[in-house]
Amino acid sequence: MHNRREFISRVSAAGAAVMIDPLDIFGASGINPIPKKITIKGVNANFEREPLIRPFGFKGGYMTEIWQSIAYLESDSGNHSIGLCSQSVLWSDASVFAAHSESGGNSLMYAMTERAMQIIKGQSFTSPIELLDSLYPEVYEYGKEITSNPALRKTFALNALVGPDNAAWILYAKENGMKSFDELIPAAYKPALSHRHNKVAGIPLMAYTIPIEEIKAATDQGYFFMKIKIGQPGTQEEMLEKDKARLSAIHKAIGHIKTTYTKNGKLPYYFDANGRYESKETLLKLLDHARKIGAFEQIAIIEEPFAEENETDVSDIPVRLASDESAHTVEDALHRIQLGYKAIALKAIAKTLSMTMKIAQAAYEKNIPCFCADLTVNPVLIEWNKNVAARLASFPGIGDLGLVESNGHQNYRNWQTMKSYHPRMNGKWVDVNRGVYELNDEFYASGGGIFDPMPHYEEMFKSH
Repeated sequence: MHNRREFISRVSAAGAAVMIDPLDIFGASGINPIPKKITIKGVNANFEREPLIRPFGFKGGYMTEIWQSIAYLESDSGNHSIGLCSQSVLWSDASVFAAHSESGGNSLMYAMTERAMQIIKGQSFTSPIELLDSLYPEVYEYGKEITSNPALRKTFALNALVGPDNAAWILYAKENGMKSFDELIPAAYKPALSHRHNKVAGIPLMAYTIPIEEIKAATDQGYFFMKIKIGQPGTQEEMLEKDKARLSAIHKAIGHIKTTYTKNGKLPYYFDANGRYESKETLLKLLDHARKIGAFEQIAIIEEPFAEENETDVSDIPVRLASDESAHTVEDALHRIQLGYKAIALKAIAKTLSMTMKIAQAAYEKNIPCFCADLTVNPVLIEWNKNVAARLASFPGIGDLGLVESNGHQNYRNWQTMKSYHPRMNGKWVDVNRGVYELNDEFYASGGGIFDPMPHYEEMFKSH
């Protein structure tokens, strides 16, 4: 690992790596003073296996549990920090998931987290972004080796690095006397993360098998922005017919419902195809059907319609296409924007906060809106995502609020127990209320609780 003390790497909006003085990132004034050099004296890691209520299916596979990995860092000054990660082998690289047992795939990702911790031990850094820049290439190469997969997707390495990256940010905050998320944001990335919404829409996930009655019930509970899986199993023709039927049924059930959160007063439709559409022509047929049934104007986002390898220019498709798993890094996100994608799904809880800040700023400079997508993460990690969503500009067509997907409550068997590990589990902002998370001054002052000690996880490292 190479420490960069004089200069820090940043990717410009054009996609080129440039070296810039830390003063340009952190600012020479009191808002972001030059941070201290932090030397890591000790490291540790652990994990918990959290079972799901039912098998969670997408991308041709089914998860039955999600491993929660925990990274521990201690500096030579005596401060320590804990960073959490919810692993998703299936999301980050479906080929690794398919090639191994479920536990085997999770073990490989955890081994990469452990490798990162060993690299960090004894190293010094002044910025978590600098630390991630130096960790990522080595951990990614190690991942290719242990998975025997030279084409390993970059997100597999980034997912493995979420815990170490979060721990680095919390340690960075402690060492530099920072108490709020706003103080964490380097000056170079503040333009993209400068809003302060008092509400963030909670986006639940509706998988293929969720009955229409449950989607309707969600609107009765106040949810107005839902992520609905399309790209159903079968041939392209079978998939299209199933998706057309699903869209018709959804529109018939909820198309007439009104909401005060959108400019047209109608519910926005957010479809996620997970790369299942093989051609632009097939997607256009779905959009023709949407026009025919009167649903077209309500389609706010279609996420990842095509596989990452599909380099089709989509700028002529008449709906907003969003890039999610194909936007691994800032360079990849800029490439998708060049192909005509008009939104980016940010995943601070899957691609690290450090990489997410870079992607958010690059998208901001291109006038591309962003929102936050979930990885079925634990209650504490939702707060990391919420902190980002709360500071993004409002999504086009939506009122003054952020957007954050959160589906953990729908999928974890022990959700209430996991929520008890949240240091501010009774905070007003923790649970959705009538479709939104209500953010108050305490949320902003505490970062939703991410800076607080977490006794359940601290206990794991007590004898350290």
